[in-house]
Amino acid sequence: MALSKIKEEKTINNERKRWEMPDTYVILFLVLLAAVLATYLVPSGIFERETVDGVERVIPGTYSQVDSSWLSPMDIFTSIQMGMVQSADIIFMVLFTGGAFEIIERSGALRGAINSAVRLTRGKEFWMIAIVSTLFAVGGAVGAVANAVIAFVAIGVIIARTLRLDPIIAVAITFGANFAGFNVGFINPYTVGIAQNIADLPMFSGALFRIIVFVIILSLTIWYTWRYAKKIMKDPSKSIIGVYQDDEETESLTEAFTLRHKILLSCVGLGLGFFVYASIEMGWTINHMAAFFVLLGLVSGIIAGMHYNTIAITFLQGTQKLVYGALVVGLARAVIVVLEDGQVLDTIVHALSVPLENLPSVLAAIGMFISSAFLNFLVNSGSGQAMISMPMLAPLADMVGVTRQVAVQAFQFGDGLTNSIFPTSGILMASLAVAGVPWTKWLKFIFPLFIAWVVIAIIMLTIGVMINWGPF
Repeated sequence: MALSKIKEEKTINNERKRWEMPDTYVILFLVLLAAVLATYLVPSGIFERETVDGVERVIPGTYSQVDSSWLSPMDIFTSIQMGMVQSADIIFMVLFTGGAFEIIERSGALRGAINSAVRLTRGKEFWMIAIVSTLFAVGGAVGAVANAVIAFVAIGVIIARTLRLDPIIAVAITFGANFAGFNVGFINPYTVGIAQNIADLPMFSGALFRIIVFVIILSLTIWYTWRYAKKIMKDPSKSIIGVYQDDEETESLTEAFTLRHKILLSCVGLGLGFFVYASIEMGWTINHMAAFFVLLGLVSGIIAGMHYNTIAITFLQGTQKLVYGALVVGLARAVIVVLEDGQVLDTIVHALSVPLENLPSVLAAIGMFISSAFLNFLVNSGSGQAMISMPMLAPLADMVGVTRQVAVQAFQFGDGLTNSIFPTSGILMASLAVAGVPWTKWLKFIFPLFIAWVVIAIIMLTIGVMINWGPF
């Protein structure tokens, strides 16, 4: 009895000692400490700047060193407060977006639409995969289902069981399709919206080019998923992980897609379309976006027939789900506060520009993409990474002859594409856990598609540089 107890205690101690990947907040705090240390080790310097068409730009070749401006230990913690204050508009926009989409989700409209698509395409496997994948891809492109996709993987499992496919298909048509849309994110407020705000670009500008690439990436993703599905439908032994068996319990997709649901989703779609127009043509900003999502949540709740107290509580519950992601923005901004106060941000930009400035603009854009991809391994938050990388990428773009719109997309690809393979992505690992797919098996399936995505990204960035892709 005593021996078994000792063994049990050893097992518990071993589990406690086992190394775990640090949380995003831990990583960002370590980055913050490194930024403070940089104020002691990196020479202070500044670029001269000029304002062109209301946008402040770095003047290439004007970098000069200045007296060092060291920071004290207390500045570590005041920078966090300042980061939260300076990012308040973005933080509340993220929270209010979460509140609005929580109301839309609780209405049952999204689930009803997916269930309806499955029922209508029963026996037509390709169209089932194509329609469900498209729904999730659009959700990722507009930022509606990015983190919430974890909950929908269970629906993917039901669909895969219905088709007698395997758990990888369950993840591919939900998580995989969602991030195929997220890769471009033509009206994603968490990534493109924040990045364009920092880069002083009109909100959601350049959407037409992004939509074209979105269609290409989505079409390729659907084809790749269907190709794998068709292969294992013909020969189940070709499955990477093993197909669902006939004796496994299959849940039914019974939730109806009602007229109320259709009206609600139509209003949401029209509302988002109007917001894109207003952002480009009427100069709407982050503050307008935050207000818009409060209104969208309220209207959606009314259409859904919710009690006014339920609308309020549901909205607040939605904001609670995004507190983690929202405050990441403030902590990430704290890093920039330290680098700006220590006057080393321009020095870092200058150091990054040296190896890139002699390269052709196309290679410089690809270099931005690669650097953002590596950063995403550590800072696995689109909004958080935007706050860290865009203050450096925007002036760097000015110096190497790349438009800021291209720089925004280089960041977007670097963040979006790698979410599908990096084990540091909490959304990926949670989605795989829901479907019961080991990460190594998923990597075997997704890696060829990931490489194809990278090729498309490089081609898009190349075209963007060649056409001098600007605000519109």
